[in-house]
Amino acid sequence: MIPIILAAAIATAAPAASAPKAGCPDVVTPDALVCRALEAQKAGDNESAAQNFEEAAKASPEKDPKTARMFAAAGNLWIAANQPGKAALDLDRALTLPGLEAEQRGEALLDRARAAEAQNDLKTARAKANEAAASISDDPFYWYFSAALAIREGDAMTAKNAISKALTLAPSDPVILFEAGHVADFAGDDAQARSYWARAADSDRNGPVGKAAAKAIEMLGVTPTVKSDAQPPATQPKS
Repeated sequence: MIPIILAAAIATAAPAASAPKAGCPDVVTPDALVCRALEAQKAGDNESAAQNFEEAAKASPEKDPKTARMFAAAGNLWIAANQPGKAALDLDRALTLPGLEAEQRGEALLDRARAAEAQNDLKTARAKANEAAASISDDPFYWYFSAALAIREGDAMTAKNAISKALTLAPSDPVILFEAGHVADFAGDDAQARSYWARAADSDRNGPVGKAAAKAIEMLGVTPTVKSDAQPPATQPKS
């Protein structure tokens, strides 16, 4: 799934960027930089993609709505590149400029919360997440993140309420089920944790989430439904 912000940047990119098969122009212009960002993103090079989106935004007029979206896309990709400090800077810039509305602004706020959480600034993470809720409360990943953040905050009640809303919106998503297991485990309910992890393992039998869920069941001392030695999954349903 492509994040809403990144999808918006792609949708509003210049014509030069929409046809990367011909190669990107060998010039330093916003259009060419966006083209390179998209090619890097498709190649899985999140750091280069973030850098090019950032440079394109800096080279664009601040009043152009696309500029905010490019800064937001850069922030999202900096998070994917495990550089939350750079993400925070670009997302703060995006949020001060015109161009992000409704769900786009909510997704940028959620990314800002993610960047803060990665920097261990839990107070800012919760504040930005709460602000994002006004426009993206129907996004299951919003509630997934809220639950995971609540665990770090030591708030079991908020974690349970948030994961319940995520499950209502995406009851079969293995990543949501995996996190639901963590919430139950955090709340001291081993039986419920085992149940959620078993469902995650069953719904993603050969995938990383299912394998990690099976491993989590093993750690509870129960023979897993799916045997694996996989590493835990990423913290978000990846775009």
